[in-house]
Amino acid sequence: MNAQTSFHDQGSLRASLAFALVILLGMGLLYSLAGTAIGRNLFPQQATGSMLTHDGKQVGSALVAQPFADARYFQPRPSAAAYNPMSAAGSNQARTNPDLRERIVETTAAVAARDGIAAQDVPGELVTQSGGGLDPDLSPAGAQVQIARVAQARKMDPKRVAELVAAHTQGPQFGLLGEPRVNVLELNLALDTKN
Repeated sequence: MNAQTSFHDQGSLRASLAFALVILLGMGLLYSLAGTAIGRNLFPQQATGSMLTHDGKQVGSALVAQPFADARYFQPRPSAAAYNPMSAAGSNQARTNPDLRERIVETTAAVAARDGIAAQDVPGELVTQSGGGLDPDLSPAGAQVQIARVAQARKMDPKRVAELVAAHTQGPQFGLLGEPRVNVLELNLALDTKN
């Protein structure tokens, strides 16, 4: 190997290392910082986790479901992750799994008894888990079947509770993406301020 070849190899190595460093800093650090800064400026609420407050205290995120044990509150979908964002997951059970079928039958009976409705009137979302196990929204039908229970537990007029459900029902995003939905935490916070 002559000196010219060795010098050429060293030049290529230096150029490669410099390029790698520029890419690492430019794309790995500067691009991420710029994206974060733009996101925080354009979407400050979403960039900080869409946190909701009640009486000056953070109570949760509008993006993550949380359990409500009290009959005075609307209940979200069941969670395979026990509502823990660190272990978000679905049950991974196929529709043909006998354990899943048994759990759905038991959960349907429990929801029907809790809300005072017939088992066939229980919406599927109240007995099945979402893919991530943390779905913060219900369909309007999932909220409707809970109105009588919530109104009775809060000693409120069911019509007033139904009005709150209607007021917190969001249409499809941009008018076409997804289905109408009700954010459970936002609805429950609205109930607390009205009662």
